[in-house]
Amino acid sequence: MNILEIKENASLQHLNSLALPAYAEYFCSVTDTNQIQQALVFAADKDLPITPMGGGSNMVIAGDIQGLVLHLDLKGISSKPVADNQVEVTFAAGENWHEMVQYCLQQGWYGLENLSLIPGNMGAAPIQNIGAYGVELCDLFVSLQAIEISTGELIELDNRQCEFGYRDSIFKQAYKDRFLITHVCLRLSTQPIAQIQYPALADAIGDRTPTPELISETVCRIRQQKLPDPAQLPNAGSFFKNPLVTESGLSRLESNGSQSPRYPQADGTYKIPAAWLIDQCCFRGQRRGEVGVHEHQALVLVNYGGTGAQLLALATEIQDAVAAKFGIALEIEPRLYGV
Repeated sequence: MNILEIKENASLQHLNSLALPAYAEYFCSVTDTNQIQQALVFAADKDLPITPMGGGSNMVIAGDIQGLVLHLDLKGISSKPVADNQVEVTFAAGENWHEMVQYCLQQGWYGLENLSLIPGNMGAAPIQNIGAYGVELCDLFVSLQAIEISTGELIELDNRQCEFGYRDSIFKQAYKDRFLITHVCLRLSTQPIAQIQYPALADAIGDRTPTPELISETVCRIRQQKLPDPAQLPNAGSFFKNPLVTESGLSRLESNGSQSPRYPQADGTYKIPAAWLIDQCCFRGQRRGEVGVHEHQALVLVNYGGTGAQLLALATEIQDAVAAKFGIALEIEPRLYGV
């Protein structure tokens, strides 16, 4: 039995990709379900709230976190073939997302290549329903396993039960802060799949044969050109969701002479690139003290050595400007902690 080590007043700066300074009242890193159960008992005995933490790439830590910060570091991969040239692959929550995309390509399991180089770990992917270049996690998702924080019981949820939406799931709604995801199962193809309907991806591939490997390489190149490496310049990737507007909202947007890019959605709404909206408000490359907006991608806020409070002040300034100019409310994509 692996004994759980719990630290007090532990720094979280090295565990979040924005490198924001903050401390956890208590902290532990768990590598199996037994250690999770130990952590739940510890928290229950002290009546502590629990804050799950994975790769730290989709969070903004605005201040110290009270209670127990539980770092999910479970590792492991298993697979089983299913009908029609498909394979179901189960990943432990602590596996790195991009490393798993590359691993699947090496195994000849296809479908994840459009999601290459997305930061973070497997366990956070269903919470956010991550997506990029025309593919979302829910397109491939089979089920997940999770432990209920209040009872310690293990549950399994299928695709429908997770109630996926655009960058959304039941874990951001009715099940928010109630479960610790331990494993994620995806259904992949053993036959090459080419999903290149996304315009920027199609343009970058051009007339070359879109193999899964080429798609992954191209997505990585596009992302590296647009997004800074958190190890070099701390950031959390896309800071705001791309807003969805109705037909009437689109008309209001165009009424002030703005011919924005827009992407029709199945429900009749239009997705407007948040980066374009922020660009129109002239924030790209702007700096506010020790935080700023990336010079090449307006959707990315970066940290030069500032605090979470400073970063959120900049985010509010951007939201206010976009709302004033376009009547559109930008929603912060990362989860906020310590506020």
